[in-house]
Amino acid sequence: MIDFRKLQNGSDIRGVAIETEGGPEVNLTKEVAGQIAGAFCYWLSKKVNKNPVMLNICVGQDPRLSGDTLKEGVMEAISLWGATGHDAGLTTTPAMFMATVMPQFEFDGSIMITASHLPYDRNGFKFFTAEGGPDKEDIAEILRLASRYTFIGGAPEENRTNVQMMYASYLRQMISMGLRDVPGYLKGMHIVVDAGNGSSGFFATEVLAKMGADISGSQFLEPDGTFPNHPANPENKEALEAICRAVRENGADLGIIFDTDGDRVSAVGPGGIPIARNDIVALAAALAVEDHPGGTVVTDSVTSNQLHDFLEGKLGFRHLRYQRGYKNVINKAKELRAAGEDAFLAIETSGHAAYSDNYYMDDGAFLAIQIIINAARLKAEGKDITALLDGLGSPAESREVRFDITAEDYAKYGAGVLEDFEKWAEYSRNLEVVEPNYEGVRVNYDIDGCKGWFLLRMSLHDPVMPLNIESDMEGGTEKALDAVRGFMKGYKGISEPGA
Repeated sequence: MIDFRKLQNGSDIRGVAIETEGGPEVNLTKEVAGQIAGAFCYWLSKKVNKNPVMLNICVGQDPRLSGDTLKEGVMEAISLWGATGHDAGLTTTPAMFMATVMPQFEFDGSIMITASHLPYDRNGFKFFTAEGGPDKEDIAEILRLASRYTFIGGAPEENRTNVQMMYASYLRQMISMGLRDVPGYLKGMHIVVDAGNGSSGFFATEVLAKMGADISGSQFLEPDGTFPNHPANPENKEALEAICRAVRENGADLGIIFDTDGDRVSAVGPGGIPIARNDIVALAAALAVEDHPGGTVVTDSVTSNQLHDFLEGKLGFRHLRYQRGYKNVINKAKELRAAGEDAFLAIETSGHAAYSDNYYMDDGAFLAIQIIINAARLKAEGKDITALLDGLGSPAESREVRFDITAEDYAKYGAGVLEDFEKWAEYSRNLEVVEPNYEGVRVNYDIDGCKGWFLLRMSLHDPVMPLNIESDMEGGTEKALDAVRGFMKGYKGISEPGA
């Protein structure tokens, strides 16, 4: 029997959809998908105050091999509830949100079948209304309802809709407005796109090429649910090396790399200079200096000290480090905005970037368009996009170590370790606890002349305590790690893999 609670991953649903040799048990089947979709119909009818038979729901998918099977269950469940399902086919997550707000559609809700950057055997769901994605409490309720339903198959009416091409038109309009005084729009710009065999290949062919850009050298644009070339993840080292290499070899002005479902992005400057993690946060903020002077940038908890100095010292913004999880930073920015603060950007180092100007939707293509418009203007001045990052420093070293929690009640045990860890840091020479802090314990250190910071926190979903460390000097991360290891020796319920 499926434990629906284990399918929750923050504000998303994710599970194992394909059996693999030696892999975990499948817990996301057509029947389970139907139960979840039925629960979403009920939840949505309450959310928008409509009888289920009046609901219009759009359903899209990334290219994962299990997508068609899960979609069958979803469409059958929607039909069973009396609602009308509309099949958008292969699409991106941002396009599925836009389907709820674009006047051409204005669907009551949408369901995106995706597991983002996870391996090919995984899949899941993201849900949207015109207000955005549900919070984790809503997902918990949908799964609770799903566990009470029995799936009954059927033959739904076939309704197809081309949300992706309408979304591509919307993106082209953004370019035409941003470059309205530039003859030829993107003519003369050479942009390499890496879609990682996910859903975003259209961005090169249907957006950039049609606006005059040279997209030669673009790679992995064809959807392939086995993701044969590299993980569709703009944070992944192998993926970043692939797009950097493509930019260098093709002499391109710019590179853009997407994740599987198109809600995350990183960039590459001329010569193959990667713009990812702290750099993509800095760039996303720098793009909005003129529109949001003195505004607030909300980020996840693992951003660097150098980024903080750049955002506040160079750009004049307020920088608020918050919690990991894209919905956490988005909701915090919305909260600040409701209180009167211009929290215009909520962004994670993973590449999730949500602007207030774009419904606070984490939309990789929206950020990519802003980067491309500015890159085109800078090229006319004899500069490139990396000029916007002048003054941004980088740590000499950066690493992450993950400590496993072997204690049975890992959440309670981890909370106790963090409480002790903060006290240890407060009373340790050469360590300073950073305040305010909203996740785990962040510490600035100065050990044997090596300065930097580390953050110990609980994983969002697993019995793990990640430790992120940065140092301004070579050898500093190892000195900081040695200090933390000394503290950890007193805890039998904590282990470091490979140590």
